Amino acid sequence: MPGRLNIFQRTMLLWNGLHPYNAVHVVRLDSPFDRSRLEAQVNCTLQAQGLVNLALHPDSATFCYEGGEAKCEIKVVPAGGDPHADLAAETERQLNAPFAVHQSFTPFRFFVLPGTNSFFFGLVYFHAVADGEAVVRLFKRMVDSYRGNEDATGLDLHPKSHDAILFRDPVLLVKKFLAAIAQFQSLRRAQRPPCRDLQNQRNAALLFSLTPEDLRALQRTAKTWDVTLNDLFLALLLHAFAQQSPRPEPASHRTKLAAGCIVNLRKELGITGRQVFGLFLGSFVVTCQRQPETNLRELAQAVRQQTSRIKQNRLYVGTPLELHFARLLLSRFSLERRRKFYQKNHPLWGGITNMNVDSIWLQTAGELPVDYFRAVSTGPATPLVLAITTVRDGVNIGLTYRTAFFSAPEVEGVKLCFLDAVRQLRTTA
Repeated sequence: MPGRLNIFQRTMLLWNGLHPYNAVHVVRLDSPFDRSRLEAQVNCTLQAQGLVNLALHPDSATFCYEGGEAKCEIKVVPAGGDPHADLAAETERQLNAPFAVHQSFTPFRFFVLPGTNSFFFGLVYFHAVADGEAVVRLFKRMVDSYRGNEDATGLDLHPKSHDAILFRDPVLLVKKFLAAIAQFQSLRRAQRPPCRDLQNQRNAALLFSLTPEDLRALQRTAKTWDVTLNDLFLALLLHAFAQQSPRPEPASHRTKLAAGCIVNLRKELGITGRQVFGLFLGSFVVTCQRQPETNLRELAQAVRQQTSRIKQNRLYVGTPLELHFARLLLSRFSLERRRKFYQKNHPLWGGITNMNVDSIWLQTAGELPVDYFRAVSTGPATPLVLAITTVRDGVNIGLTYRTAFFSAPEVEGVKLCFLDAVRQLRTTA
């Protein structure tokens, strides 16, 4: 029976028409690499769950996994001198390589970067099919199978779209409508990130990490400042942009910087079962005045004021309303206007997607991943994304960015500013 594409999935399909909208998860396993065994278990898992031969029908907003034999091959990446640099390079290649979405296709690819006594195992997927939590759980099944621990529980591949939740709650609908108007007015005062070449949709990627000491300092700081860890990450990103972005013209009314955040809606929608495979995401936007001298604590608390209001009113649940409106406009625009749409009307400098893998990959300590990285295509909506992943009391960050907006030295500057701020917190927290 076909499933129905929700509005986030349909929007991702539109984005994919501009640039491959993929995501990459990578787990490092502390065990020898056996290619034939891993390949067999990956295909066995996909085939057993029916995650093969996906047919997308955008016109009718439906999709269906047709099933069949899984024939995925695992790409073995030649080892260079720096495993993390090799991993970042392969992640970048996979983000820029499209899936054949106009025919039946298996929306997954796999690669391995072998090491001496461990290996990096990468899963690449067409992002419209699933959110990060669903992919972590699927990835865990594959790893468990490789280790000899089978999980025969079936997945629900065609869940409800839940788009109608907003229209079943008139109060929430009114709140979201008013908040969308206020956000539009606020973004009219947000500085637009300069684009060098609208024809260039390419993503670049780099990977870096925070230590357990860094994470503990961030957690202490968040508690002391009465903000969430997510608020603090947003503030750190905005602070880095404030330090690194070009100053606006003196007469310009665009004096703010804006950043977005992805929200996992599964708990909100009552989808807490691990058997549901799909995509259930919301989002929100925060802004700050572009003042390089702004104290990080003040910035974090300004972010907290905005996120508290968003959470209290559950505005992130209303994301389908914004996406529906944007999708209606995009579907009527030429390719050139689609490429300009977000920079002109929704000028985000960056965004974050935050996940704690330890809370999803539920196993004994000895069976946890040694490491876990994520990276996601920026798409047209934001030129830079931090995929923040907590694993084993540390934090790994996949930073992707559009080379049309940022050069490699500029992104390195944002990264160093972010890390310097974290290290300063270690000395004061």
